[in-house]
Amino acid sequence: MAQEGRLDLHAAAERTARVVAGVPQELLDAPTPCAGTTVAALLDHVGGLAPAFTAAARKDLGPLTDTPPGGPGGALPTGWRTGFPDRLRALADAWSDPAAWRGTTRAGGVDLDATEAGLVALDELVLHGWDLAVATGQPYEVDAASLAAVRSLVAAVPADPGARAGLFGPPVPVPADAPAFERVLGLAGRDPAWAPPGA
Repeated sequence: MAQEGRLDLHAAAERTARVVAGVPQELLDAPTPCAGTTVAALLDHVGGLAPAFTAAARKDLGPLTDTPPGGPGGALPTGWRTGFPDRLRALADAWSDPAAWRGTTRAGGVDLDATEAGLVALDELVLHGWDLAVATGQPYEVDAASLAAVRSLVAAVPADPGARAGLFGPPVPVPADAPAFERVLGLAGRDPAWAPPGA
């Protein structure tokens, strides 16, 4: 629930943590809705963005906030199935501090208003949670507060490829009467009907 301009990231973090913990070992090389990205590479990204946005919440500016999250796409670290979910929960805890939402901070080497950074963190949790869920055959639902916040972010980004570079792919047409989350996915450059090959 939003409070005094803040957002509670716990529901989204916990949902994505469950998806991460439930990824089958045999699907690490499977494709995801993020074009050209395997499940393992997306897990690596999620595992990297969690400490980066935790540091951003704490205004602990340095190596974690100065570069895009995620490693070189090599082997996942030992214990990632429990370690990454713990990182996601720590991220939500860090953004529960009212001070996290005040002033400015940095993420991915970009200086941001702290409120915007918190919204981007939520967006990453929701969209990549869905990416991993559909890629690995897991259920995924988003709570109303998180959906409204993510919709406000993706709707504000122009369709121009230059404005979307590094954020979202080109918008995917979705019927106007589609469920709200499917319309948000389309705005974010995802095909809500995406399924793994052969599914």
